[in-house]
Amino acid sequence: MKLTFVAQAVLLGLVGAAPAVPPGYNTPPTISGRQFLLNGKTQRFTGTNAWWMGHLTSDDDVDLAMSQIASSGLQIARVWGFGNSNTGTDQTVYYQLIQENGTSINYGPNGIARLDSAVSHAEKYGVKLVLPLLNNWDDLGGINTYTTAFGSNATTFFTDAASQAAYQSWISFAVNRYKNSSAIFAWELCNESRCHGCPTSTIYDWASSTSAYIKSLDPAHLVTLGDEGWINGSASGIGDGSYAYSGAEGVDFVENLKIPTLDYATFHLYPDSWGYNETWGATWIAEHGAAAEAAGKTVVLEEYGATANRTEVLRPWQKSVVDSGVAVDQMWQFATALPSGSNLFDGYAIPYNTTKGSEYQKLVVNQAKRMQKAPILQ
Repeated sequence: MKLTFVAQAVLLGLVGAAPAVPPGYNTPPTISGRQFLLNGKTQRFTGTNAWWMGHLTSDDDVDLAMSQIASSGLQIARVWGFGNSNTGTDQTVYYQLIQENGTSINYGPNGIARLDSAVSHAEKYGVKLVLPLLNNWDDLGGINTYTTAFGSNATTFFTDAASQAAYQSWISFAVNRYKNSSAIFAWELCNESRCHGCPTSTIYDWASSTSAYIKSLDPAHLVTLGDEGWINGSASGIGDGSYAYSGAEGVDFVENLKIPTLDYATFHLYPDSWGYNETWGATWIAEHGAAAEAAGKTVVLEEYGATANRTEVLRPWQKSVVDSGVAVDQMWQFATALPSGSNLFDGYAIPYNTTKGSEYQKLVVNQAKRMQKAPILQ
């Protein structure tokens, strides 16, 4: 998701007792058929996105949010594992300074200690984390921070030697720092990687080499791409050739299913941003489930959301997930009233609320229960 911050009211429900850390939590998750072996159980499940967790400056905020995610039955949270700056002065929290003469880690109180806090609180409450290590978008220092320092651009980044060396340096630091944490679910190459106008082989080759590098550092944990699931219909025969099926963003979901060092595939769903009607969402879900099944690969609906009429829009998509070959769904995004008053949420956020019949209960808690009962994929 490309972030757009808006002011909104966030409701705070009463916080129940946090659940105990699940049995088997300390064992790294693995693929089991077309779903996951997580916490000692082969299962399909629901997670969430909380990109901001490692960019909060208060441990009390992190503690509350992570406890509420756990008590909602959400088993994984996707939290940004990147935070770059070219100056050290343009962001409240940044993990890494990237400049022409090299990179350095910010060990100050507004640096890597904030991601440490997110990881440690995930361990405390038994939540697993997906950590994207790069952002396609400029938010919080994405690919643009590498291109600014080393002279590449949004498309040449993927093949630029200096940019890739610097990115692999961050990968090495982050993976080695957290690979022994029981909180890690998966490493993710990039949030919504795109190479507009590039041949799809550019992303394919980059994803192949980068995922292999991560596996060389940490063979125990899962690795995924983090893409939106764009389909190259001219190659696969899927879709009508419109934007999502055109291959214009340089990503071929079906072809990328063949990369052996990517353990599972991802796709996102934002019809309102892509020029499609809301009912098309069920088609998009079914197409990705079928393509993954044909390839014998596990697939996750990693982001989806709506800014209005959420129950009417999202419930049919959630039903499609349960009925399809999709192993996990992760709504964008979790929100809550934080003790510090910090508000990093956007218009897609669904605020935590314990009131029976609330939007949060209908779309988040109840979906987690439905997915726990969903049939195992053969």
